[in-house]
Amino acid sequence: MDFSSAADELFGGRPGRFVATRKRLAREARDGGDPALAKRIDALRRPTLSAWAVNLLSRSAAGELERLLEVGAELRSAWGSGGGLRDLEQRRAGLVASLVRTAADLAAEAGDALREQAVREVEDTLQAATVDEAIAGEVREGRLSQPRSHTGFVPAGFPMAPPEEEEEEEEPPKPEPGEKRKPERPKANVTRTTAARERRAETLRRRAEEAERKLAERTERADEARRETEEASAEVGRLRHELDRAVADRDAAARRAERAEQNRARAEEAAREARTAAAEARRAADRDARRSR
Repeated sequence: MDFSSAADELFGGRPGRFVATRKRLAREARDGGDPALAKRIDALRRPTLSAWAVNLLSRSAAGELERLLEVGAELRSAWGSGGGLRDLEQRRAGLVASLVRTAADLAAEAGDALREQAVREVEDTLQAATVDEAIAGEVREGRLSQPRSHTGFVPAGFPMAPPEEEEEEEEPPKPEPGEKRKPERPKANVTRTTAARERRAETLRRRAEEAERKLAERTERADEARRETEEASAEVGRLRHELDRAVADRDAAARRAERAEQNRARAEEAAREARTAAAEARRAADRDARRSR
């Protein structure tokens, strides 16, 4: 066993079995004389349901997932020039929607249906993989323990959006003689204000989604801690039952040994009595023999 095979087994299995599988693999590594490997295995964290669902895609829908990641690479390449972005974004949207449905189906078939929050986290992770090359590598590897997200408006590594052509503003009509010109708010200022509001709204939406994700992570960790506590309690109960049974077996064995000792003592006493009776019989026979002479 090596680390890669151990990690594949862990992250490919259901989250509910992760802890028990991790303990078994770490124990096998220690028993095999590799404490360093056991330590690395022990350090692996149990995936959330959404991260596990994305991991399922890397194993059971690798072809479609790779097409999405390739579109992401094309998007990152095209972002600097702005060419072909609309078509790429449409392709990305279609692939993400399809993969989210596939992830939900795979999770349900494996016995862990995804709730709405987990579905959103799967979508966020796939979207993030298209704009961040590092996240794409994690998704491709299939060993995520937490969902991923990308905060911002452009792919990772790009400081700003591609330049857009400025529209030529129309010159306002000249007023008629004697007509007062109405004060006008410059169109550029209106555009900037609208863009600022949109960015603010997007930032707030991202923050709300991040807060929801963190809440889901904490809830998941609490559920994991509860499950581990339940598993530990069940293990304690099992060991106590085995201990009680061992104590009962020990007591029964002690009683059997005591009875055997009593039987041995009675047998020895009977043997002594038999030897004594035999000696008495021999002496009586000798006396009778002497008298008959």
